[in-house]
This record gives sequence, structure tokens and C-alpha cells, in this order.
Amino acid sequence: MEQKLTDWHPADIIAALRKKGTSMAAESRRSGLCSSTLANVLTRPWPKGEQIIARAIGTDPWVIWPSRYHDPITHEFIDRAKLIRKERAKQPKA
Repeated sequence: MEQKLTDWHPADIIAALRKKGTSMAAESRRSGLCSSTLANVLTRPWPKGEQIIARAIGTDPWVIWPSRYHDPITHEFIDRAKLIRKERAKQPKA
């Protein structure tokens, strides 16, 4: 029997953030993003945004979005953290 992995509903994600005393906009600004940017993660995959929200809620991103972190055929875990771009070291001004 195949088990279907169900992602959290966007309203549940927003409610979890509110229970922690924060919001999507507040977490966006705290991360140096435009206040509406983090909302993109509710409708499409974005590893960096998923990590920001999960950290704010106090869980792991694969708990919130299991379908994004497990291969649908093999059910193996997908390490999406590798997809997050690393920040570049700031170059000193000449």
C-alpha cells in the first residue's frame, strides 16, 4: 500500500508562524528579503525559503513539505539543502 505524503496547508503554515509570534512578512524582513518574497514558498519549491520558515516554526522543512523532500517513486529522502546558494564573501572595495 502506497503512503501519500501530504504537505501542510498554507493556512496551517501561517497559523504555526502566528503561534510563534511572527509572520511571513516579519520572517522575510528578518532574512533581508522584501516583505512579500517569502510567501512564494507557499506555492512553489524554494529550499532557502522553506528553511527560513521551518526554522521560525521550530521544525524541519521536510516535515512541512514532505512531497518536496521525498522522491515520489523510490520514497528516498532528497537533500534539498544542497540547492541553497551560498552567500558570496564580500570583496573589499578598492
